[in-house]
Amino acid sequence: MSAVVLVVGEGLLADLMYEELSSQYLVVRQTAFEAVVPVTIDLALVLQDAWNPSIQLKAEEVFRRTNTPWLRGSVSFGEGIVGPLVRPGVPGCSQCAEMRRIITGRDRKEMWEIQKRLELSGGMQQEAWASRSGILQMAHLIGAEVQRIMQGDQAYSEGKICYISLKSLKSSWHRFLPVPLCQVCSQLPDDSPTMARISLQQSQKVTNDSYRSRSLDDLNNVLVKDYLDHRTGLLNDKMVNLVHPFADVSVNLPLFEGDEGTAGRTNSFAVSELTAILEGLERYCGLEPRGKRTVVHDSFNNLRNQALNPIEVGVHAKEQYERPGFPFNQFDPDRPIDWVWGYSFLQERPILVPELLAYYSLGCGSRGYVYETSNGCALGGSLEEAIFYGILEVVERDSFLMTWYAQMSLPRLDPTSIEDQELLLMIERMRAVAEYDLYLYNSTMEHGIPSILAIAKNRKEKGMNLICAAGSHLDPVRAVKTAVHELAGMMLSLDEKLEKDQDEYVQMLHDSSLVQQMDDHGMLYGLPQAEERLQFLLDECRPLRPFHEEFQWKSIHLDLTEDLQDILQVFRRLNLDVIVIDQTTPETIRNGLYCVKVLIPGMLPMTFGHHLTRVTGLERVFRVPMELGYSNKPLTAEQLNPHPHPFP
Repeated sequence: MSAVVLVVGEGLLADLMYEELSSQYLVVRQTAFEAVVPVTIDLALVLQDAWNPSIQLKAEEVFRRTNTPWLRGSVSFGEGIVGPLVRPGVPGCSQCAEMRRIITGRDRKEMWEIQKRLELSGGMQQEAWASRSGILQMAHLIGAEVQRIMQGDQAYSEGKICYISLKSLKSSWHRFLPVPLCQVCSQLPDDSPTMARISLQQSQKVTNDSYRSRSLDDLNNVLVKDYLDHRTGLLNDKMVNLVHPFADVSVNLPLFEGDEGTAGRTNSFAVSELTAILEGLERYCGLEPRGKRTVVHDSFNNLRNQALNPIEVGVHAKEQYERPGFPFNQFDPDRPIDWVWGYSFLQERPILVPELLAYYSLGCGSRGYVYETSNGCALGGSLEEAIFYGILEVVERDSFLMTWYAQMSLPRLDPTSIEDQELLLMIERMRAVAEYDLYLYNSTMEHGIPSILAIAKNRKEKGMNLICAAGSHLDPVRAVKTAVHELAGMMLSLDEKLEKDQDEYVQMLHDSSLVQQMDDHGMLYGLPQAEERLQFLLDECRPLRPFHEEFQWKSIHLDLTEDLQDILQVFRRLNLDVIVIDQTTPETIRNGLYCVKVLIPGMLPMTFGHHLTRVTGLERVFRVPMELGYSNKPLTAEQLNPHPHPFP
């Protein structure tokens, strides 16, 4: 019995496909979806010579109801579009494809508005570029694709879209990933305490001296293929920076609000590209819930027995909230808000966390009460690896801010005493190529996890005078390498910006309220006049400490989970909770990549914009400097460093 193909649409493309397929299959032709098809359809084709989003939405509705696979073909602004092959019940529909197509374009907002208008108006009536030659080319591609589908061969259009230039007739296939929040095909589960529960599993290290459970060689097979595509990718652009002392590659994460770049900085351009992609995925996961649907909406007072008190992770001071134009409101325990489930390792149970703390793009607007960043977000080849690096990031930022607020004169380390040839060569390259000297300090806090504060000091007359960075790792050498790569990513490239906007940064030096953006913090301390604020560290009268004698933490495990458990045990002894929110999305879990947000109540959260400082509710900042011997008694709020921090 012949297979049955339904052709829906009017115009030249539908006519050509009806004629071509009628010799091979039983073809049913409809110009629209009004007629009821009484027979079972093996494949439906929805074809237009223009762009009609409402027809595609109708196709999704009809064919999901009848469980019919279908393939689209249309024309939009001089391009023919073929695909994807949509299978009912399988994520990855025409609306996912349209979302990826539109958001990767430069005119994404305008195109989105056009699409919504066309959905209401019935679509374009005619496409100027829809010539007979172009439509014939589309018909040829669609015919070959139908043949593959009917024969059970691998279809090119499975999870892909083909673009055909109707001017040159060139064509290319582009992979896209299903959109987790798609209103047509999304299959996300509701958030629940059961899903939030974490039971740590073994996570063997790739090598004895590695702290990763997946190698980049392994991930190399999927990262570019699945995530980086200039037409439909979750990431849509790549740039290699040849100015910096080391290999610097950035990729672009396209968002409706604008483009956001993420960088990979290593000693290899190939590795930096993969690292940048991983950073882009981490940023994407942390923006909003895409792995579970938020379902809890209630006040803290109604949930206090199972919820985190937001005050415990630090809020802005009362006088900050009272300033005219301050973008946040004080936390109201009686006001219903959205909550997501996380897992408390100290309490060993699921715990509700304000969604605004778990996803950092959600804090703006009248409903927000704090400024939250990506602090504590991490991506890993296992859940345990992601948690491990999420904790290290919280520790790194906390140690930096603790040092700054308390103005602790940290032990200065002797870089020449480091017994790692690669790192010594990195330091020498930074000095020879960029003409910066490196100052290293042991910023390890009361928990003992090795932490580094690094300052690069310019030896040239022009350019950024000082650049600060930080690193934290169980292996302090790795912490230094992280800091050096961060420093190198700002060397040379920011010099012109400093010269161009120097007057603006001088004003910030005298008026801290002008430090409003992330970049302002680092640029301010590029001014030679700002160096005096770091004299509590730069004082060269103190002797240099041998690197290998400064750090007590020893890691001998072959299983990364055992390192993680050691860290958790230290925090447990200090009565510091580690709360983990799983941010993993369908896009990352398909390749075994997990993303988490780690909150450690009591530790200082990184903020940008001096007016958005968060220390209220965090008594640790007053107590720990005394415990470490940097002060004789607990600090008071008035003794904290009043200047904007220099973290870039």
